[in-house]
Amino acid sequence: MALTTGIVGLPNVGKSTLFNAITQAGAESANYPFCTIDPNVGIVEVPDHRLQTLTDLVDPKKTVPTAFEFTDIAGIVEGASKGEGLGNKFLSHIRQVDAISHVVRCFADDNITHVSGSVNPLNDIQVINLELILADFESVEKRIGRVAKLAKTKDKEAVAELEVLELLRDAFEEEKPARSIEFTEEQEKIVKQLHLLTSKPVLYVANVSEEDLLSPEDNDYVKQVKEFAAGENSEVIVVCAKVESEIAELEGDEKQMFLEELGIEESGLDQLIRAAYNLLGLETYFTAGVQEVRAWTYRKGTKAPQAAGIIHTDFERGFIRAEVVSYDDLVDAGSMAVAKERGKVRLEGKEYVVQDGDVVHFRFNV
Repeated sequence: MALTTGIVGLPNVGKSTLFNAITQAGAESANYPFCTIDPNVGIVEVPDHRLQTLTDLVDPKKTVPTAFEFTDIAGIVEGASKGEGLGNKFLSHIRQVDAISHVVRCFADDNITHVSGSVNPLNDIQVINLELILADFESVEKRIGRVAKLAKTKDKEAVAELEVLELLRDAFEEEKPARSIEFTEEQEKIVKQLHLLTSKPVLYVANVSEEDLLSPEDNDYVKQVKEFAAGENSEVIVVCAKVESEIAELEGDEKQMFLEELGIEESGLDQLIRAAYNLLGLETYFTAGVQEVRAWTYRKGTKAPQAAGIIHTDFERGFIRAEVVSYDDLVDAGSMAVAKERGKVRLEGKEYVVQDGDVVHFRFNV
């Protein structure tokens, strides 16, 4: 399942530097606005220690991690919703992603130009949020004009949609995003069809200096971002894009030694993926056999047939049952054979909700 996080932010906040580091895709990074004109897309492997443990246990011919897609979107400026800067071009790119990673500059550096003239994280956040709200407001207003006519004929679907549109318009007029409104399940279906920019979940990425990486709680800029994010139930992760660039050059033991020298437990990439997974309600199940050990991403709450369909549509169409053992039980047993002897391998049917860490073998017939 291809899930995408769009990396957004004002020009020169460290978006492309961070993107280059975590994807090693080579997006151009320069000290001036709009150096990223077309969205750069990078696919990264999702780090998961369980995959290596299963590989050691099964000794397969190959191991395949699951992946996550990052899209680096051009820097946003005030007036973007009206076409300023790259305006409508960047807006269309954001509409295509599942979640937004909003990079906020939380360091001072006279050598790196700030588009507003000074570092002010809250102002930076508000500029972008307002541009997204204004763009959504415009599309909702247009939609209301069309739906209102149909609603006058007592068309039930139009009446229901109009109610949702008016709720959205009222929120936008108060400069509140769509995700701040509590909708019913039926209303959520209507909102989803509108593809609004401000309905997407947001993760704030505070980009700090190398000196502040070990004690971000002492950084006043980070404090401001965290306080703002708490008000809208969003998460904040702290990274140093410059350090991430250095980490990206290293592999294996070298990378681990570098992290230890810095006194940090995990890279910004690991933090970002874990937070993005949490944001989108994602989990991982595994398939493990002599041909391959593989990780698969699915949405929390997915039932067995639909989880099987992630591998191949035939698996879902012809689903019979799933043989399931939890990762912990399998590792504790040391092999699938011993896990079966201990009664830890279960047969599950169509209503089984897959759990994070499940090791699954699907039975199907088409």
